[in-house]
Amino acid sequence: MKTKITVAVSGLNNVDSPGPGIPVVRGLRESTFFEPRIVGLVYENLEPGAYMHDHVDKSYKVPYPSEGSGILMERIRDIHAKESIDVLIPNFDSELYTFMKAESELKHLGIHTFLPTLQQFEERHKSNLPEFGEKYKIKVPKSRPITRIQELKELEEDYDYPMVIKGKFYDASIAFSFEQAQIYFNKIASKWGLPIVVQEYIRGTEVNVVALGDGRGNTIGAVPMKKQYITDKGKAWGGITLDDPKMLELTHDIIGQTHWRGGMELELIRTDKKELYLIEINPRLPAWVYLAVGAGQNLPEALVKLALGYPVEPFTDYTVGILFIRYSYDMICPLGDFQSLTTRGEL
Repeated sequence: MKTKITVAVSGLNNVDSPGPGIPVVRGLRESTFFEPRIVGLVYENLEPGAYMHDHVDKSYKVPYPSEGSGILMERIRDIHAKESIDVLIPNFDSELYTFMKAESELKHLGIHTFLPTLQQFEERHKSNLPEFGEKYKIKVPKSRPITRIQELKELEEDYDYPMVIKGKFYDASIAFSFEQAQIYFNKIASKWGLPIVVQEYIRGTEVNVVALGDGRGNTIGAVPMKKQYITDKGKAWGGITLDDPKMLELTHDIIGQTHWRGGMELELIRTDKKELYLIEINPRLPAWVYLAVGAGQNLPEALVKLALGYPVEPFTDYTVGILFIRYSYDMICPLGDFQSLTTRGEL
């Protein structure tokens, strides 16, 4: 008999720049250990996951973390009073800080999480990547955080075009000139704030790894992937699992040295010389995590087990050559569903 649990999941914006929420839910629905009731946490009225009733049992609207951690936590307490949440899985970088800070309070309420520590979260920031690479002896591109457009000109002495302009949470664009760099600076800063990170452009092929660390230096699972189709927003719309021992070795090395706790995605560049450069660590499971499930590693299920203190055996293999392909799908929803989420804050 499966163990019944209630799991709250955010990141249900399953659109052209999808969040990890629905892929995480799909993994939990396929669990052989748990029978989950899924509670969706949505920030916008039109997040598709809220209307996917075959995946999400109940949805609640929550305030953005930018409105204040106290307000967000008050809403979580209200939802918990109705739903008795066992595990909370936040899937946006921008909300992780609030929930990491509130870990003790959440545990006191009976809500379990399995998130990186504040130190792990801070030291892998894009703006701290050079120090991270030096500390753990990992190849990383040169990068520098800036807060003024004028600093772009100053960087031209050390950085050649093209260069990569990145937001502190999301978004990255390749600038081939100072004029382009200015445009991307303003565009990303207006959306995600400062600082902006300027990163050396490394020529090569982008590859990725989804992984899960147990917080004690052990890698519970890791699946490498190469993007097969990329949207104009740089998101993978198709990808395939790889047989790449070097990517796995690097992943085990990073998790072993940092004692990483929770899910992560490594964004890497493989150069023509077969060198691997770490260009980013996303501190949670990525939107393509269901590929790992399809390849034989149900990382969402393992994450929930870790959160609840169940023993978890590391995955030892996965199927190479498994492909994922995203597609658009038009859901038909009653107006009453939208009105309920908009006016009552729940669906």
